[in-house]
This record gives sequence, structure tokens and C-alpha cells, in this order.
Amino acid sequence: MKETIESSLAEERVFEPSEDFKARANMNDPDIYRKADEDLEGFWGDLAENIDWFEKWDRVLEWNPPHSNWFLNGKVNASYNCLDRHLSAKGDKPAIIWEGEMENTRTYTYNELFYSTCRFANALKELGVQKGDIVTIYLPMIPEAVIAMLACARIGAPHSVVFAGFSHEALAQRIENAGSKFVITCDGYYHKGKLIDQKEKTDMGLEKTEGVEHALVVNHTATPVNFIEGRDVWWHELEKKVDYQCPAEHMDSEDTLFLMYTSGTTGKPKGVVHSTGGYLVGTCITASWVFDLKDDDIYWCTADVGWITGHSYIAYGPLLNGATVLLYEGAPDYPEKGRFWDIIEKHGVTIFYTAPTAIRTFMKWGEHLPLKHDLSSLRLLGSVGEPINPKAWLWYYENIGGKRCPIVDTWWQTETGMIMITPLPGITSMKPGSAVRPFPGIKISILDEEGNAVPEGQGGYLAIEKPWPSMIRTIHGDEERFIKTYWSKWGTDIYMSGDGARIDRDGYVWVLGRLDDVIKVSGHRLGTMEIESSLVSHPAVAEAAVEGKEDEIKGEVIVGYVVLEADVPVSDELKEQLKGHVVDEIGPIARPAAIVFAEDLPKTRSGKIMRRVLRAITNNTDPGDVTTLQNPEVVEELKRKVHLSD
Repeated sequence: MKETIESSLAEERVFEPSEDFKARANMNDPDIYRKADEDLEGFWGDLAENIDWFEKWDRVLEWNPPHSNWFLNGKVNASYNCLDRHLSAKGDKPAIIWEGEMENTRTYTYNELFYSTCRFANALKELGVQKGDIVTIYLPMIPEAVIAMLACARIGAPHSVVFAGFSHEALAQRIENAGSKFVITCDGYYHKGKLIDQKEKTDMGLEKTEGVEHALVVNHTATPVNFIEGRDVWWHELEKKVDYQCPAEHMDSEDTLFLMYTSGTTGKPKGVVHSTGGYLVGTCITASWVFDLKDDDIYWCTADVGWITGHSYIAYGPLLNGATVLLYEGAPDYPEKGRFWDIIEKHGVTIFYTAPTAIRTFMKWGEHLPLKHDLSSLRLLGSVGEPINPKAWLWYYENIGGKRCPIVDTWWQTETGMIMITPLPGITSMKPGSAVRPFPGIKISILDEEGNAVPEGQGGYLAIEKPWPSMIRTIHGDEERFIKTYWSKWGTDIYMSGDGARIDRDGYVWVLGRLDDVIKVSGHRLGTMEIESSLVSHPAVAEAAVEGKEDEIKGEVIVGYVVLEADVPVSDELKEQLKGHVVDEIGPIARPAAIVFAEDLPKTRSGKIMRRVLRAITNNTDPGDVTTLQNPEVVEELKRKVHLSD
């Protein structure tokens, strides 16, 4: 209720970028929305001219719902567009500024990034990687992660980046699903001052897979690691054997650029497939218009390359625009809680893109920390990953942006590839907590269960009605799941996002969060089924269900409901074991905040867990009618146990 009141008040507050900002903005023509609506293909065709094509396309769009083909028969390369085309004008300009957690730094100019990428690409070819082979990348936030992605793209090998914080089990699962024969990893990396043995995790994952021929290992921390002769290869040793001459492959616009695994409503992560041409067009233009990238900007997105935000708005979007990108390896509170502000001051960051979870954490730590630093270099702020509440928006605007920086609150997904709903800072006014309006060329609707448009101000399903260039092409190896997940609720021509939203009387979009069985922890999507499967895999557990509980800092935290096997005693020690088991199976991000032992779970008479009731119990709201449950008595019992666990 508090958040609802806060959002209602926020609807009355409108913030304008300065007239000077608007005048200088990359896109400041309000008529662009009308132009895109009137001629969708012409709009995207014109924008595709921002990309260098080896061969121009024959047609802009072929739409056979739910499948789209964009820029048909066009030939293009992502690595070429991020690197080669900038060399003559920007060869000596910094492309990546990297800061390690231990305050060590490295800078790559566009020339240096080009040479490193070409050598990495040749190293992959030396190992036997061929066009079409899927390469799994298991690297932390180091320059080699971006270099590896660009190297794969250069030779036409789709990459599958696995978040470095995921467990060896999660790595193995993604390698198996992708059918990867090649893995790129490193010896280790630092997180909150602790050395993480990434090579050991990689080895444990590869023990559970078959078919991996080579692991290319980056020497990042110079720590001893186990090495398997014949399979493992040091990158720095192989680098000496190859040169930098590596022509970019001519890729068809619809060739796969990468897979990105994301949680769904089953226990099996789904490999979202993104193609090349449309993805490049979408990320290039959104990076330019939304972030208003200028040649002298220092752009910092705090996401990880293991998530879609790191792909679209660390690696591809900014580099397509010839921007300077800052990468940071570590945590925001190491060695102290002002580290982010120290980095902004040290490097003169001008554009800062982070998650509401981080912003709420900064609020908790206090405004005295940013006040200790000179943040005057900032000129634009961004928010990504989940809806930002108005209170956090205002704190961000006042304490980080000094009331002078526009905030671009962006909504998009792994599946959309690019930003879909956002302010355009050269055109649109801002309301705290609202993502404002769809990007030009994007058509959204707010629908009810039957597919009817809901009245103004009323919440419903956020749907997308027209194709867009960077849209998901399929789920790797599972076309049926692709259609069922995204295109089956109202027909194959309307995309079901899984999020809820409403539109206020001024036409501003307010995203309400997930409506399906996905929990968002610190902006990262985790499928309930995946976590439940990990709990049930423990020998003490007979049955399990998890739900997301609203959390002031993280957005949601995970609460696990566990029914134990007969004769297994309840104990606090077992709770901690189960939390640790989930970490081992998935990774630290999936660690339950609480485990509630239950005699039974609320179920329908057909035996299905009533998610609505469990969600209400978790968040202390009214569960509504429970008379249809086969065991309504468990509701009060679970309420009591959840209350005691708080």
C-alpha cells in the first residue's frame, strides 16, 4: 500500500532535462515517434544505415508470427562494427578503462582492443573453433571477457556467456544445453577482497559434461591452478603463436550472434537466441539515443557481462557508437562503501547506469558517502533491471545527479535484446518511478487475461504487438518452449513479457514487476522451478516450493518452503545446509533468505501448489478464498511459521 501511495504522488511530479541538454541531445525531435508509427520498416531501415554492412539487405522485415527475419540477406559482422570501422578516426581513443577490485587499472585504446580481439580470435581458430561453434565464456568482469565476446563474433562462433558467480553445476548445465566444445575461463578473480578460484569451478563443471575439447585459460591473478594437459591451454602462451591479422567473417544478418541463458518457469534455464544484424541495429541506436553518448563521454554500466545488460550496454551498444566504456571488477563496498563514488570521481564518469537494488543500498548507507566525492562529471543517470520506486528515483536524482542529470529508467528483457520502454532525455519529461513511454517503433499494450486492453490506470499484462529488430529468435533446441512461453497467450503475433504494467492518464508507463513464476533478486531473474529443483535434490527434502518476498533493498528475496522426508529432524543446521546446497547447485545469488519447514504445502484438489496463496503467505497479504484448497488448514500454520522466521 505504501508503494501504491508513493507511486500515485509521483504521478503528479514531472522533471524536465535542461534546455541545454535537450538542444545538444542526439535525438531531440518529438516527431520521431509519429514517423516510426507511420512507417515501421522505413524507420528501422533508415536506422540500419548506422551499421556498416558488407552487403546491404534486400528487405527490411519478413514477419511470419512469431518468427521475424530482419535485413534479409544483409552481410555484417559485430566485431567489425565495434572495432574496425572506428580505427581511422578513433584508433588512439580509450575503448575500455578497466579498474580491478585491488585498484589496479588497464586501458585499451580502440587500436589495442582491435589487436587483442584479433589475436584472441586467431587463438580460438588455432584450437579448432569454426564458424557456427558455440563457445562458452565463464569469465568475471575483466577486459578479456569483452575481448572474448568480440573474438567469437569476429569468426562467426556464437558465444554463450555464463555469469562468473554461477556454480559449476549451472556452468555444466549450460555447456551441455549449448553443446559447447570450447570453454574460456580464467585462473581466478577478486570479490570483496577474496580470491575466487574460477579454474577450480570450471574443472568441476567440466567433470559433469562430455564433449569439451579445450579450455582456454586467462592468467588474471597469477595463482597456481590445476592444469589438464591436452585440454587446458594458457591464453598468454597461445597468444605468442598467433598474429593480429584476422579478417572479420561476413555473417548473414540472421546468423546467431549469441545465446543468453535466462531463468524461466521450469527447472531448465532457456537459451535465448539472438541474431546479428537486427541486434546490432537495436543496441546501436538505443545506446545512442537513450544514453545520449558523446565522443568525450566516460560511460559506466555496473552490470556484469554474464547478463544481457552487459552484452547490450557494456560490450555491443557503446562500442558500436565508438564510446569509452568503464569496467569494474569488484563490489561496490570494497574496500569501503564509497567505492563507486570514488571510481566516478577518479575516472570522470559522465554516464552512470545501475540497478534500483544498488540505489536502495546506497540510500541505506547514507548520502554522506557520495557527498564526500566530486560527482560533477556526471551528466546522465540510468536505471535497469527492475522497476525503480519513486523514493529511490528521487534520492538518485538529488544525491548522485545533483538535481541536474536526467534519469533514463529503462525497461527491457533478455528476450528483447534492447531497451523497449524509456525516456528519451532530449525529448521526454520524467516522472519518478515511470519508464515513461515505448522507444520509437515499439508498440506495447496493457492487456487482461483475454487479451483485451485494460482501462487507463489499471494494471495488466505488458504485451508487445509489433516485431522489433533485436527480438528473440527462438530458444536454443526448444522451439516448442519458445512458442509456449512467449507467443501462446493471445496468439503468435503478440509477445507476452511476463511483466505487469499500467498506463497513467498522461500516457506514462509504470512497470509493476513479474507476473509469472520468476523471482527477481537484485534485478536478476531466477526461476522458481530451478531453485525448487535444487532443494528437492537434497536427500533430506521430499518436496519444496519457493516464493519471492518483497525486500526494501533487493526488490525480492527468496523464501523456501520445504517438506522433509519422513524421520528427518528439523534443525537450524539443516536450514543452513539447504541454503548452502542451493548455492552449490546454482550460485550465491540464489541463496534463500529463509527456509520454512512445512508439514504440507497449500494445494488444489488436483495436487497443484496454489502459488497465489503461497505468495500471499510470504508477503503477509490476504490469500483470498482458500476453500478450494484440499488442505486449507496449512495456510494459518504457514503464516505462523513465516512470521516466526522474520
